[in-house]
Amino acid sequence: MTDPETGRPVVAELGRPETAEETWARKDSARRARRQHQTAFNLVLALIASLGIVVFLVAVVARPDGAVDRSVDYQQVAAQADVPGVTLAAPELPDSYSANRADYKDKAADGVDVWTVGFLTPDKQYVGLQQGIDANPTWVANQLDQHAATGSRSIGGTKWTVYDRRAEGKDAGNQAYSLVATFGQNTVVLAGTADDASFRKIAAGVAKQLSD
Repeated sequence: MTDPETGRPVVAELGRPETAEETWARKDSARRARRQHQTAFNLVLALIASLGIVVFLVAVVARPDGAVDRSVDYQQVAAQADVPGVTLAAPELPDSYSANRADYKDKAADGVDVWTVGFLTPDKQYVGLQQGIDANPTWVANQLDQHAATGSRSIGGTKWTVYDRRAEGKDAGNQAYSLVATFGQNTVVLAGTADDASFRKIAAGVAKQLSD
């Protein structure tokens, strides 16, 4: 319906044609409503995108609560390491033993070159091997958290100094028991949570390899 005098549409709510101001206000209100709707729509899209990124990262990064089954061929790593004139301790062990770490670092601590292997025993306990090349007393003491020796024992024809902290329980961490021996320019520290049998097996393998 139009106004016969102006030819402009009659607004039902007003019963008359809109004024120019009313037309501008109506259109401006419609524009604001569209902008608000678009903003809300964009916000929902952004939230959905963010949620998708979070889900992706969780799927890629998340790991199970248990220990990751990661096996390293420590003997191959030792063979490929470029360390002239030095034999890196990589003892022959039964297949029931495995390693989850093997690496060599120049001047790793206290200016000492260090070969490291992390062994997992058949009963899933840990023995860490640290071989310091031309190691100094400070480096050795730091590997043992400055604790004093508790005795010595012979394994594989080699004298090993013993650091037994098992009585401390969980406070000893991964250094509940440690063995230290020197082979020429190499000082080997074995430390971990394994039982005597596993320590003897690894220590004997190290002594056989480095004594030769």
